[in-house]
Amino acid sequence: MSNPATAEHAVLKTSYGEMTIAFWPEVAPKTVANFKKLAREGFYNGTAFHRIIKGFMIQGGCPNTKAGQSGMPGTGDPGYKVKAEFNTKSHVRGVISMARSSHPDSAGSQFFICHGDAKFLDRQYTAFGELVKGGDVLEQIATVPTQGGGGGEKSTPVERVELQSVTIVPAV
Repeated sequence: MSNPATAEHAVLKTSYGEMTIAFWPEVAPKTVANFKKLAREGFYNGTAFHRIIKGFMIQGGCPNTKAGQSGMPGTGDPGYKVKAEFNTKSHVRGVISMARSSHPDSAGSQFFICHGDAKFLDRQYTAFGELVKGGDVLEQIATVPTQGGGGGEKSTPVERVELQSVTIVPAV
């Protein structure tokens, strides 16, 4: 019998198609539980990927990216922080990890999916799963044209890349 904790996936429905994430609860149990909780509450529905760096990652999960919100994209959270669960999983293409500020325990809802090798983030960010389906969608999103954002980083997509919904489903 399979472990029920590992028997669920997240389906991220975007304006470019669907990506499916398999979780790693064995290395980041609290992070996985938080992501699933937020997904089940509909927290991610209608947010957008607000930071895209081709060859590095796509970032989403900020509530300030929802229509009608006034906060700066990239600064929002669910109203609380999640303690870091740094682990030995490597940040390679398709790995999903929690975004945070300079403080290690500052992650809340924002996440990123690696588009390229980002091993320099290993043991400094909480990797909690990997893409098992939808690599073509990751590629399409990661290659959306970008323009200037904060700090001179040209990572703001020129068009809205919506995360329409995140659904937790039984693993097949």
